[in-house]
Amino acid sequence: MQAPVRQGRSSCRGSDMPLSLNPQTRLLVIAPHPDDETIGTGGLIQQVRAAGGEVRILLLTDGDNNPWPQRWLERRLWIGAAERARWGRRRRGEVERALRKLDVPAQALHAFGWPDMGISVSLRQDFAPLLSAMTQQVQAYRPNVIALPALGDRHPDHSAAHVLLRLALTGQAELPTLLTYLVHGHAAEQPSERMLIDSTAVQQSTKLSAMAEHHSQMALSAARMLRLAGRQERYERVEPVKRQGLLCSLPWQPSPLWLPWLRLTLAGHAGVRVWSWNEAPRVRDAAGRHALQLPPEMDGQGTLFIKLHLDLPSPWIFDRWGWWEV
Repeated sequence: MQAPVRQGRSSCRGSDMPLSLNPQTRLLVIAPHPDDETIGTGGLIQQVRAAGGEVRILLLTDGDNNPWPQRWLERRLWIGAAERARWGRRRRGEVERALRKLDVPAQALHAFGWPDMGISVSLRQDFAPLLSAMTQQVQAYRPNVIALPALGDRHPDHSAAHVLLRLALTGQAELPTLLTYLVHGHAAEQPSERMLIDSTAVQQSTKLSAMAEHHSQMALSAARMLRLAGRQERYERVEPVKRQGLLCSLPWQPSPLWLPWLRLTLAGHAGVRVWSWNEAPRVRDAAGRHALQLPPEMDGQGTLFIKLHLDLPSPWIFDRWGWWEV
């Protein structure tokens, strides 16, 4: 039995071949926070289960760095380590109940407990253990379909999750189908191959019921959360960039005012390199844009990602520049 999944395409390229869901389907969902599994993939999860396939969820954080809903519900101003840990346990319970609504058994959830709002920093500072943990889970489950956050998602935990998952697949002989979902931001304008999920009325109702289990997030943002969960699920197929040579044109033209605090991070399967903007091996390409001269040791590593970021504290949670695939 094939679930009602249809393949859409842009005006430039794509395929009308549907994604076949059957009892051999092994879906792995990468969820940076509790509720991402429902918002981003609640319909796809149900259709995989309806087709007899298996689902596994990798929950990267417990969503414990979520102060305003916690202040509101707990009627407190100060939030310390103990309060954050309690909030994380609450959100972990919410995702477990949401997954039950989506017909996903409790043992299918694996929670890493990584720092909420800190995956990008951890990727720079503790890359090897993060990559090892992700790689072990992927190899143990052996998924043939992976739903992961879009690289262009504006939340830094989401884009960093994409980077880690992609690097964990480096060297794998047969890659699973990679479908990205977007929660924060807008879809890219460039042509890409898209897949649309046609949920039934019952499936959509079930998804909204699962969303309601995330009580902590519904307290202050019910309308927004239901709007996000109520959208038709759209996935982009990952198309790896073919790198040519060791010169990488950078997509950013930062203001000179930022330059003293800017850092460039280059991540590949073998490790991470970080430079200040002024110390990075930059040149100008033929079009006069900033370009990075990749270190020779990075050649032949396969997929590489680069990120521009500020070494300044900010109350703004979303990413100004994000990651870019080299």
